[in-house]
Amino acid sequence: MKKADIEEFFARLENAMPEPKGELNYVNPYTLLVAVALSAQATDISVNKATEPLFKKVTTPQQMLDFGEGRLKDAIKTIGLFNSKAKNVMAAAKILIDDYGGVVPQVREELEKLPGVGRKTANVVLNMAFGQPTMAVDTHIFRMGNRTGLAPGKTPLEVEKKLEKRVPPKYRLHAHHWLILHGRYICKARKPDCPACIVSDLCTFKAKTIPA
Repeated sequence: MKKADIEEFFARLENAMPEPKGELNYVNPYTLLVAVALSAQATDISVNKATEPLFKKVTTPQQMLDFGEGRLKDAIKTIGLFNSKAKNVMAAAKILIDDYGGVVPQVREELEKLPGVGRKTANVVLNMAFGQPTMAVDTHIFRMGNRTGLAPGKTPLEVEKKLEKRVPPKYRLHAHHWLILHGRYICKARKPDCPACIVSDLCTFKAKTIPA
């Protein structure tokens, strides 16, 4: 995708959704970290259903340790891989207390030291909790980057690096939210809804769908 088209691409997405929001529910940086870690290979809807009652009782690492792994497993048992996720959440809570005074760090490398926290999770937390212009490349953004020609790459990291170079600075804070939401609801995996897409004329995808 050409530089001028990328500018127009994000200008249209911004115009359609000036203040995009992530769909995971949270109350502070710590609960966001937990929610994003739980969302791996699970839907935001399923995570929100489990965390709504949980976050009424637990909002800090110390409260999580006090809550206990057994009760946590019971609280998130409807989420895939809940056993291993519960272990990671508890281990991360202890590290946050022991090494960071119970405060979620604002540096990617520090976040990635926590059990169950990979680069994508760290990027989401840095963006949503701390307003850093990171690119959290999930399956939707990976697909969008390649399909549209915006940031083609063979790996999520390659797509992330290209997005960091190609997205104009004024759009970087919200870029990953626009791309996730567009990929989730319009540029869907099996069949993109090109007739409903506001950037289809800028997209380089050759097999565009047509109205039924």
